[in-house]
Amino acid sequence: MNKRELRAVLRRARRKIAPAQRRHAADNLRRVAVTQGLLLKPGRIGFYSATAEEMDLLPLLNQALDLGKSCFLPVVPRRFQRRLGFSRLTPLPRWYLNRFGIDEHWSPRPVRAWQLDLLFVPLVGFDEACHRLGMGGGFYDASLAYLRRRTAWRKPLLVGVGYECQKVAQVPADPWDMHLDAVITERKIYWSNGHGDRRPES
Repeated sequence: MNKRELRAVLRRARRKIAPAQRRHAADNLRRVAVTQGLLLKPGRIGFYSATAEEMDLLPLLNQALDLGKSCFLPVVPRRFQRRLGFSRLTPLPRWYLNRFGIDEHWSPRPVRAWQLDLLFVPLVGFDEACHRLGMGGGFYDASLAYLRRRTAWRKPLLVGVGYECQKVAQVPADPWDMHLDAVITERKIYWSNGHGDRRPES
């Protein structure tokens, strides 16, 4: 299947997940992240505001806040632009809906992806080599394009987030597609070997 066909199949599978299963999966994902030490080292962590289909990161976000981490959410740029900013959550957040109808946290000075230590990235599909199939908008690919030019200093650590049912044998990849360092699901973390092992130090 090409990307469009695979995206349609995986989105249908994701929509079939019952609400109770979604809540259970989100809490399991938090436990996997904590057990594997994913939140121990990074100080600045980027999350996302989940749509109804996507894995909810709220339990993981609350865990990070309890650990004293600086937590950020994406800011969608103006029309015809692709690079995301990231707004730090504050004690008295100001929320609004962006042009895609997704909750967004207002910030006068959003940061760029390279200023984060760890970034959780939504996905539609993935494979065990940590190739990512996104929604097709290109926002994360554009925002992280600089990583393709980096050989030594590489920030942030990129961790895709999805349900186990979104795993496929192979994701069709284009040269501009971003490669993840890992993918986390409600069951486990899949670490990439292709881009070097960047697991957090224990």
